[in-house]
Amino acid sequence: MGAVITAADGLPPEVLDLVEGAGRVCVLTGAGMSAESGVPTFRDVQVGLWEQFDPTELATPQAWERDPAQVWAWYAWRASLVRGAAPNAGHIALAQWQNRQGSEVSIATQNVDDLHERAGSTVLAHLHGSLFALRCADCDRASDAAYEQIDEPIAHLEPPECGDCGGPVRPGVVWFGEPLPRREFDEAVEAAQVADLVVVVGTSGLVHPAATLPHLAGARGVPVLEINPQESQVTEAADVAWRTTAATGLPLLVASL
Repeated sequence: MGAVITAADGLPPEVLDLVEGAGRVCVLTGAGMSAESGVPTFRDVQVGLWEQFDPTELATPQAWERDPAQVWAWYAWRASLVRGAAPNAGHIALAQWQNRQGSEVSIATQNVDDLHERAGSTVLAHLHGSLFALRCADCDRASDAAYEQIDEPIAHLEPPECGDCGGPVRPGVVWFGEPLPRREFDEAVEAAQVADLVVVVGTSGLVHPAATLPHLAGARGVPVLEINPQESQVTEAADVAWRTTAATGLPLLVASL
């Protein structure tokens, strides 16, 4: 484990040392990236009628096979909450960094909320899929269907039908027990290993295999910067762990370039 920086004002010199001269940067983002946008965490959506359910049991292929209308209703509720959120200053700073001349910034995210795109970024890899990239559960073709906007949680909501085969349309997320999209994971690994710097923002480092990215980068000698107000499983792999939030730290970092 490297230096842990808790300075509250300005950009710490240890962070500046890592960022200066880093032309190719790989950024890995997790739930903490969107927390300041008011995006509810996986478990925060368990309110009202959903309180009796374990979200890890709803987000599975088995739950879908058992009761697709229940799973669709839960995801429609999540989608309605996400639509009410806006990109925060951290998302916007990343987009500015990515669009900065002379910088090559690749973003790999564990988030499914698409806030990076709404801020103007291009995402290299959606490691856990996208909430809004709907596809057919039977033929796997992409669907142009959409979630219904719902203002209150409801127990059951029939999913739309696929326009090609008539099968049920499912959320575009990676469920527990499903593999990560291979191409996107491989591209994220490559970006991390050839980068001049890996920046890990707001992820616990508990969800594998995405959590291996900073370790794989470190094994190649690529420095790792963690931006997280709390200690995580990433901290031990970080050359510098900066105890700040995405919306505070990333604008300071990008402003220094």
